[in-house]
Amino acid sequence: MKNVIAIDGPAGAGKSTTAKLAAQKIGYTYIDTGAMYRAVAWKTLQAKKPVTDELILATVKDMTINLRYDNGVTRVFVDVDKEITNEIRTPAINEIVSQVARLKDVRDKLVTLQREMAKRGKVLMDGRDIGTNVLPDADLKIFLTAGIDERAKRRYNELTAKGHNVDLAEIKASITNRDKIDSERAVAPLKQADDAILLDTTAMSIDEVVDKIVELAEGE
Repeated sequence: MKNVIAIDGPAGAGKSTTAKLAAQKIGYTYIDTGAMYRAVAWKTLQAKKPVTDELILATVKDMTINLRYDNGVTRVFVDVDKEITNEIRTPAINEIVSQVARLKDVRDKLVTLQREMAKRGKVLMDGRDIGTNVLPDADLKIFLTAGIDERAKRRYNELTAKGHNVDLAEIKASITNRDKIDSERAVAPLKQADDAILLDTTAMSIDEVVDKIVELAEGE
């Protein structure tokens, strides 16, 4: 069994859903690094000011972020134990999270926290630069992707199921823009690690993806 597993991929590829389920199957701790960047985005929006790099950096400087894995759910807390698990999964957060994640000072702070979490072992961590930057020595690296239309449809279904009124074309445009920002940012851009296994999930069900991840995790 691989001790430390890194899963990367673009927005809407199904990383969080499948990584969480795979971690449950193999009894590993699941660490959703995207939730940490979303927490910074959420706190930034609480200022109710135009979102600038300066505002983001001022926000992250003194905030604390804690992840707790509880009954299959990654619960997200900031500052004095304020839970924002549901608040970080909104279209407003989706729009600015890539802007937050491209800033070096933000990444430096959160990567340090992520590496500390991984030291415990038996960890499955997902994000956009886990295999290339956060955990370059991970025992297993997977790059999870899917076609842009499929990713947009998945995100649309996710948001409408939560009661958000969203437009499929706008979601596709937003994901395309996030792909561009994430892959072109100067600090730890989104890309497949040289030793990562590519897994295209376009035509796969959630169960099929989870089973494949578990198979790879259990491989010698």
